[in-house]
Amino acid sequence: MPKKRILVINPGATSTKFAVFEDEQQIFKKTVEHSTQDLKNFIRVVDQYQYRLELILQALNEENIELKTLAAVVGRGGLLKPLAGGTYRVNTKMIEDLEKAERGEHASNLGAVMAKNLADQLGIPAFIVDPVSVDEMEPVARISGLPDLERVSLSHALNMKAVARKVAKEMGRKYEEVNLIVAHLGTGVSVTPHRKGKMIDVNNAKEEGPFSADRCGGLPAGLLTKLCYSGKYTYQEMKEKLSSKGGMYAYLGTTDLREAEAMAAQGNKEADLILDALAYQVAKEIGAMSAVLEGQVDRIILTGGMANSERIVKAITRKVKFIAPIVVLPGEEELEALALGALRVLRGEEQAKEYV
Repeated sequence: MPKKRILVINPGATSTKFAVFEDEQQIFKKTVEHSTQDLKNFIRVVDQYQYRLELILQALNEENIELKTLAAVVGRGGLLKPLAGGTYRVNTKMIEDLEKAERGEHASNLGAVMAKNLADQLGIPAFIVDPVSVDEMEPVARISGLPDLERVSLSHALNMKAVARKVAKEMGRKYEEVNLIVAHLGTGVSVTPHRKGKMIDVNNAKEEGPFSADRCGGLPAGLLTKLCYSGKYTYQEMKEKLSSKGGMYAYLGTTDLREAEAMAAQGNKEADLILDALAYQVAKEIGAMSAVLEGQVDRIILTGGMANSERIVKAITRKVKFIAPIVVLPGEEELEALALGALRVLRGEEQAKEYV
């Protein structure tokens, strides 16, 4: 069977990562950084697609990778409506929803747009895989305690499902046969129980669960309400405080975990306490998710950038190792996850889903 060559595109707020795979083998990878100056003339995120796509095409040309050799283009999925996990064919309805951006402006919205634009020119399929809006939560998990506020599933689904599949395979079992707890420790923290191939609950990494480098996580509701109405901050200032100026940054003035660890090593007691609290909150969330799985947990997986920290991993492990064996897969495998999702469809191992 001839090898399938796949172009993978993962747009971020200040960079565009892309790679070319031949089956499971990555043969080319590049990250293009975008300065504020580069992006300042674009009113909306979706307006950046042609600019970013041209940079990708330029890099592929420089590497002598011919577009006609591609079998598919796959982009990172954006803030779409809630949907089940899997590989989706990019269609007109999906592009329309991403352009409207009713669930928010985010660089990931560009993935499908760029993939569809290029794939249409080449006459090949365009896909997305496990977007951040993957929602496999059970009805009971949606209840918040206030009818006006239903809990929402937004998470690092792409990387979490990828590492879950990898660990299941290493166990000699299918993803659909195991129970796992996956903690993605990145810019935001997502902790989710995977039961037989579905993420049945998750803390919304933008507003629940453990705090992270610059996000507050869950906060005391009464005190938060009082602060919002204190007149001390505007709505926009509170929004920024919660989503990009909270967490470790609010306490220590840095979003760099390595810098925070250096501060602690030099005797900064507050840095020491905040790092302990970060690991404490992640461990507590893992414990809560083990209850969701009724204690039937095959593995706990720690992934994301902060999983590179020996200190954080040790602190979490010490508190949750009684639940299940722990696997550490630091960083993220999003490019590979995108490629493998498309490859499963191209090989006929999985049916592409239709976005409606």
